[in-house]
Amino acid sequence: MSDKSDKNTFNLTRVGKYELGRTLGSGNFAKVKLGKHVDTGKQFAIKILEKDKILKVKMAEQIKREISTMKLVKHPNIVELHEVMASKARIYFVLEYVTGGELFNKIAREKKLKEDEARKYFQQLINAVDYCHSRGVCHRDLKPENLLLDSRGNLKISDFGLSALPQQLREDGLLHTTCGTPNYVAPEVIVDRGYDGAKADIWSCGVILFVLLAGYLPFTDSNLVNLYKKIYKADFTCPAWFSPGAKKLIMRILTPNPKHRIDVPQILQDSWFKKGYKPEKYTQFRDVKLDDIDAVFNNESDDHLVAEQREQPRSSKPTLLNAFELISLNKGLNLSGLFEKKEEAKSESMFTSKHPAPEIISKMEETAKPLGFNVQKRDYKMKLQGFDIGRKGHLSIATEVFEVAPSLYLVEVKKQCGDTLEYNRFYENFSTGLKDIVWKADGLDVAA
Repeated sequence: MSDKSDKNTFNLTRVGKYELGRTLGSGNFAKVKLGKHVDTGKQFAIKILEKDKILKVKMAEQIKREISTMKLVKHPNIVELHEVMASKARIYFVLEYVTGGELFNKIAREKKLKEDEARKYFQQLINAVDYCHSRGVCHRDLKPENLLLDSRGNLKISDFGLSALPQQLREDGLLHTTCGTPNYVAPEVIVDRGYDGAKADIWSCGVILFVLLAGYLPFTDSNLVNLYKKIYKADFTCPAWFSPGAKKLIMRILTPNPKHRIDVPQILQDSWFKKGYKPEKYTQFRDVKLDDIDAVFNNESDDHLVAEQREQPRSSKPTLLNAFELISLNKGLNLSGLFEKKEEAKSESMFTSKHPAPEIISKMEETAKPLGFNVQKRDYKMKLQGFDIGRKGHLSIATEVFEVAPSLYLVEVKKQCGDTLEYNRFYENFSTGLKDIVWKADGLDVAA
């Protein structure tokens, strides 16, 4: 984001009835902050979009479609949209705050999942996808990075930015927009002759099931053309450790011809799928109004716009974390991650230090540059931009120094863009270079 919009978003402390806390993530067009309802104290993830950027790149219709989609779907295995608010300059999605991280990180950490656990996630995924399809919604970008886990380990589908509604069907009753993540996309989407969005989603679910059980992708190639050829021919092999039932189901899903591909009712009757299956006792449908969505881009009337409060200019020192923000840093309200070193794949990390904040910033800059990163600083925040193009583009990392107590600082390091595994390799080298400033207690590095 530009310096101007970055500054405006960081300085917001309250929007409507929500108090804004730390940044949970950010991208080219949006920033997600932790929010707390001032009356109930309940936590939310608040996605903030700058209207001028959306209009500049002509994404208004896509944003309206995302709002429409999330209004239509309410299911235990889908991240819930609680409300949408707008000011003159910004749009706010108030979303369910899911604390367990991405399913991708769990797979990267554990290499592959046990069959019963993989089956449980797949059952929840199919439940949610079936519900979406019953509401006329196709996700079109299903992958482990868009599947979150709550504090109880239940799966939640997120990111409906590429979803499709019935209004997008052409006269032939098919969708024609090629989108999605290459390794997970269905063959009929690639050939660009029109496709059934529901059947394409089922293909992606089959790829996800393979990844859960194998720990790697069924279709992969550094050359995109060769990758698409493998997908089009369903050129893959199941590992020897797949059970016969799992292998049979995956083969029926990853069938190139969508007319012959298994559908949801058939999946629900599959013997491997049904083991231990507990269908949702109820599916909550709700009547929703979609005629007010245009209002989020309407600045002519102030009636529907929310008030924004900004913090007063403060002295140049790190943000002081309050108890609400400190607890939220760790899932399940568990603070042990601040004091234990964990060997796991993840897209964000933390460490504590008793060195002065300016020294911490200086040391991080000194360490990052030789690792091939351009450094941008503002107050006690830094953005690290990798020079090299990785598997998913340039690796971009955000860091911020927080004050926990006098002479005790918490540093958050978070991947913004790029590949998660490449981030983990970076952080391993980065943390080694910072070992002199990381606080050690009883011989233990206080880093996570």
